[in-house]
Amino acid sequence: MWDIKFTNKLIEEVVRGRHVELFRLLNAHDTIPNLRYDIERNHDLMKAVVGWSTGYAPADVSGSAFLMQRELQWFEVKKDESDPSSESLKFEETDNRSGKTYWEVFVEQRKGLLQEASQWMKNTSSSCSFVATLITTVAFAAAFTVPGGNNDNTGLPIFLKKTSFMVFVIADALALFSSITATLMFLAILTTRYAPNDFLRSLPRKMILGLTFLFLSLAFMLVAFGSALMIVLSERWKWIYIPITLLAAVPIVLFAILQLPLYVEMVESTYCPRLYRPVKIWK
Repeated sequence: MWDIKFTNKLIEEVVRGRHVELFRLLNAHDTIPNLRYDIERNHDLMKAVVGWSTGYAPADVSGSAFLMQRELQWFEVKKDESDPSSESLKFEETDNRSGKTYWEVFVEQRKGLLQEASQWMKNTSSSCSFVATLITTVAFAAAFTVPGGNNDNTGLPIFLKKTSFMVFVIADALALFSSITATLMFLAILTTRYAPNDFLRSLPRKMILGLTFLFLSLAFMLVAFGSALMIVLSERWKWIYIPITLLAAVPIVLFAILQLPLYVEMVESTYCPRLYRPVKIWK
């Protein structure tokens, strides 16, 4: 059904143009039978993967760091687990007499992208670590200045037996632990060596974990603040929990609208990239 020359040219153009959906479709139906161990074809595909255009900016990738990750995924998807030679292919020299391997050419052509991705990671981690540190400071201080104060005789909190007080204590503790964990994740990013391979899994995973714990610490801080208001004001206004709940929902809704799509895209790109998932439109 498939002419070998046509198939070679098709898959080469798909890879060169970085057409993810077309690649998933071709990969799903194995439209290139008996070519997997074709050495000449493997070299042609590696050239297509290594090739780079500075103006390339796919619409489904956010930021230079995840563009670098996508490029590394294209480089990795060329490997075939059943063929050990596909792993060694990237360390073979190109045929342009430069004496450089495919991997060296791949990295050299993306030096600018690598610098932009590293700077993006540093700037994002610095900003997020600053926010996480602020939350840690507030949560730590709140643990020793509980709402209502302490009993002068026993030293125990006055509202210790109230349910809302226990909610405050638990939420404050979770906010403290989450913000500290987020700070450690961002510090791990700031102190990394920013090697090209780090952008494939290591750095994106650390960024996702850091953002996850940062978002959790913000949510727990909102719960702690809301419960503290309920402790102080519930005796006078029994209905105070209604406006508190509504106001606390505003940041959550804003996050869902503004940040959640990007966060989901980051998680999908790192843990379940579309490039590795073939798509079948017929059986």
